[in-house]
Amino acid sequence: MSAFKDNLLDGKAAFVAGGTSGINLGIARRFAELGARVAVVGRDPEKARAAASSIGPSALGLTADVRDYGAIRGVMEKSAESIGRFDIVVSGAAGNFLAPALGMSANGFKAVVDIDLLGTFNVFRGCHDLLNLPGASLIAITAGQAINPLPLQAHACAAKAGINQLVRVLAMEWGPQVRVNGISPGPISGTEGMARLAPDAARRSEYFERIPMKRWGEISEVAEGAVFLCSASANYVTGTILDIDGGSQLGNAAG
Repeated sequence: MSAFKDNLLDGKAAFVAGGTSGINLGIARRFAELGARVAVVGRDPEKARAAASSIGPSALGLTADVRDYGAIRGVMEKSAESIGRFDIVVSGAAGNFLAPALGMSANGFKAVVDIDLLGTFNVFRGCHDLLNLPGASLIAITAGQAINPLPLQAHACAAKAGINQLVRVLAMEWGPQVRVNGISPGPISGTEGMARLAPDAARRSEYFERIPMKRWGEISEVAEGAVFLCSASANYVTGTILDIDGGSQLGNAAG
């Protein structure tokens, strides 16, 4: 049951990078349900079209690689022309896989850092002059690996730690015109991330035992957190990483 009014985001424009699947698509759908005009962007044209269709007839589904500044800037300009200057921008594109540092190529490490960290910079840097100012809200999707080191995750840990610091620096540089925050989801059911990080019963059991609330999170719960961060209820919140993880980071229990 949501605590937010159905028309909370009426008249707002939201751009969601990586918004064609998983958590980010859930966020985009929730924004639209609350009245926002929404554009979602991903690398696969078919997934982008399907995602937009699932959100609603007025949603935009565009294609770009967040690693390519010119490409992401281009779809942002196109989106702003269609739905208006952005009140909300979410950067959520991510890549990951399990590999020990000695079993990971330099290109493999670079790919994750480029998608996650460079991609977040490109999205936020590229959107700045397309924002509806003052009062715009930027949200980066990060992860617990930013502060809790995990074996087989050198690339993701480095990238997510960078995202957290980028959020804080941009909050300092761009306040009071723009609020910049992050969301750090925990183990969320039905996501590609969990499928990769816990591909078998043993790994799923390890994750489950580290969750104080003893259940998986839901995409809808992350979406509600995003709504809070871009709402008037969070007008004095910036430079913050909001953990939505059932307490799974407590105790820094690596596995």
